[in-house]
Amino acid sequence: MKGILSAQFTRRLILVVLTYVIVQLLISVNIINDYLQATLTTICINIILAVSLNLITGFTGQFSLGHAGFMSIGAYTCALLILNDPTMPNFLLGTLLGALLAALVGFLVGLPTLRLRGDYLAIATLGMAEIIRIMFINMDKITNGPRGLSGIPRFVNWTWLFIFTVGTVLLIRNFLRSSHGRACIAIREDEIAAETMGINTTWYKVLAFVIGAFCAGIAGALYASYFYFIKPDLFGFLKSVDILVMVVLGGLGSISGSILAAILLAVISTLLQSFSEIRMILYALILIVIMIFRPQGLLGSKEISLSVFNRLGRLFAFEKEEK
Repeated sequence: MKGILSAQFTRRLILVVLTYVIVQLLISVNIINDYLQATLTTICINIILAVSLNLITGFTGQFSLGHAGFMSIGAYTCALLILNDPTMPNFLLGTLLGALLAALVGFLVGLPTLRLRGDYLAIATLGMAEIIRIMFINMDKITNGPRGLSGIPRFVNWTWLFIFTVGTVLLIRNFLRSSHGRACIAIREDEIAAETMGINTTWYKVLAFVIGAFCAGIAGALYASYFYFIKPDLFGFLKSVDILVMVVLGGLGSISGSILAAILLAVISTLLQSFSEIRMILYALILIVIMIFRPQGLLGSKEISLSVFNRLGRLFAFEKEEK
């Protein structure tokens, strides 16, 4: 058994390292140019946001519409620090501090609001995100108000994107495989039954909310340091809806689904750049069609594993033998 687990871990590690090396080589020879790098950055940030929101909504069953608010805290914290002192240590400190501040706000907001359920919780988290946005608009001397912050130094590259994206996925995956993660899933399935079994439902809902907020803060810091410019309106209601769409499209309760949906929506958005007049119409129609024919999302609650590729390999080998 230990040998099998060790072999699986080795294969996954090799796959992760190969992914990093191949993309880095493509960037080095300029096959992945600046335009494609911007798309790659968007994909990585979307993966962090979608996976972290899936922990709250898909795995714990709490309908949150405030993820963009946590993202904005990470973005502004990191941006202000590196604008004041543009160094790599300050970027890392800003990312960590932004994530911690987002987690702290998540704790302070989640403790009273997560006693609510369903639509009431969605409205409360939406209100929280709007309060954060309005605060950034009115803190004119610090955040430059609605004009936002520009000229933010860029420290984000493929290496940091890869580290933070893989780190976020591993953090949430390992959390879900722990007893805490199983408690969160039990709350999603039946909160009353979970309470009856002795699970402190409020504590675990707040814990999931804090972890999700922490990861959203990291995504915000990466966004600020790559795209040079941020303003409060970038983190409004529509941004929270975009993140929620990725979670629902990929499948509630599927990390692989969130990753797949984040990649798919970023690619679709990039391909529709040439059709700016009808871009959002086509984008919405694609989502409607997918939801009609696959309402549970692309993967439902299932995960993609390396065994899928083994099955595909055996299938292709079988077809060749028949020929």
